Amino acid sequence: MAKPISQSLICGLLALFMVSLALGASDDVPFIVAHKKASLTRLKSGSERVSVSIDIYNQGSLTAYDVSLNDDSWPQEIFDVVSGNISKSWERLDAGGILSHSFELEAKAKGLFNGAPAVITFRIPTKAALQEAYSTPIIPLDVLADRPPEKKFEWRLLAKYGSLISVITIVVLFVYLVATPSKSGAAKGSKKKR
Repeated sequence: MAKPISQSLICGLLALFMVSLALGASDDVPFIVAHKKASLTRLKSGSERVSVSIDIYNQGSLTAYDVSLNDDSWPQEIFDVVSGNISKSWERLDAGGILSHSFELEAKAKGLFNGAPAVITFRIPTKAALQEAYSTPIIPLDVLADRPPEKKFEWRLLAKYGSLISVITIVVLFVYLVATPSKSGAAKGSKKKR
């Protein structure tokens, strides 16, 4: 009894695999992949800027036409657009091509922000309806959070102790050069013994 069930299960899976291969190979279409990145930059004035970058890749075998990007996941109550636009349009995206768009926002309110994916619409020559793709979502941003200041390189320590460190380094290198025998001296010593 177990043998007929396993045979029919294997035949069913094999048929499903063949159908999916046939359907996948029949359409040559653009395949849009979009990656959305956001980074925070703290300004000296205490405000914070969000730099958003979206890269759109066409991994398909055909050109996508009338490509438009819309990233309206940034509420106006929390963010102001400082540079760039949250939407952009291009005439086409060739197969294997890349498009990039970036803009900058300034945060007005403090809190954790979870951004939604950007929406990319495009047209395929063989279909009348617009096609839609989504970018990757961003990681949650802790906007205007109380963070400890970044530890930067202390230039005054270099100015204070730099000369001492350089003198010690020169002395150590001199002792190393004097204490280690040279290879040419070792070769001359072996010739004298002959």
